[in-house]
Amino acid sequence: MAARIPAEERLTNLVVALMATEIGLTKQQILDSVSGYRQRADAGARSDALEKMFERDKDELRSLGVPVETIGDAADPNDLREARYRIPQAEYDLPDDIEFTPAELAVLQLAGSVWSAESASGDAQAGVRKIRALGIDGDEPIIGFAPRITARDAAFAPLQDAIEKSRVVVFDYLKPGEDAPRRRRVRPLALVDYEARWHVFGVDVDAESDRMFLLSRIVGAVKTTTASFDPALREGAGERALAGLEQVAARNSALLEVTPGTEASLRLGRRATPAAGQGIRVPFVDLHILADELASYGPEVRVVEPEALRDAVIARLRAIFTANGGTEEER
Repeated sequence: MAARIPAEERLTNLVVALMATEIGLTKQQILDSVSGYRQRADAGARSDALEKMFERDKDELRSLGVPVETIGDAADPNDLREARYRIPQAEYDLPDDIEFTPAELAVLQLAGSVWSAESASGDAQAGVRKIRALGIDGDEPIIGFAPRITARDAAFAPLQDAIEKSRVVVFDYLKPGEDAPRRRRVRPLALVDYEARWHVFGVDVDAESDRMFLLSRIVGAVKTTTASFDPALREGAGERALAGLEQVAARNSALLEVTPGTEASLRLGRRATPAAGQGIRVPFVDLHILADELASYGPEVRVVEPEALRDAVIARLRAIFTANGGTEEER
């Protein structure tokens, strides 16, 4: 029996395949050629299940900012029965008028060292060779898309797998202010990335209500149970989750004073709006997450309001000071 391909590796292989051709691939060519789908087909997975998996993968790539393009019939662009899919490399090309200083180039070279031509998995490269065997030319060079490092939480892979299988999961979850984690039973419906942090959206089985959980607060391993749920519950779950997070952020904002030209100014400015005077307004979903971030900037940020956020940042800075050998008299 073929080894099971993790969801994140399947997505990587799909990106490589879709960037390997200018004219695009049909859905059937993708299911036949891309590792992750091919193994499931060989194991007897139904074609409609594979097609739904591809549609979810395509939507997830787009939600992550990957420009998956759908090409319809030239005579009737609305006819998508034989649609082709591709990722145009031009979308990643830098404008010709961009120039870098020697220092900036050094940073880019350091970042580039995380990637290499060999970083694409063997399955991904085999998929590209299979695509070319179909007579579809690919663009060169194809760089690797599998980084040697990853920032994903350990809970991501088992949750993604449980979502695909429509299985209930069990995990321990530690909320801020609580002394011990609590056991949660959840029907996981979608994984969403919001403010650079992964959340799982689903139905709390015991409460029979929608809930959002931050992956970084999951303690220990995620256990997949034999209990299943209706896959139809997953339809539109990602959109509902993001809409819910945006509604929460719209109700909460922090007034901050940030030193211009600093890392804090760069990062916070991307999601802030100007406020009266020199301040900025930053929407947030979770006060504790924002406090962690603001504390990391040190003196580059001052919290004006809300008071609870200011107190939380001060508490974190004091803890850091004490952990590094500071005394009460030195504060």
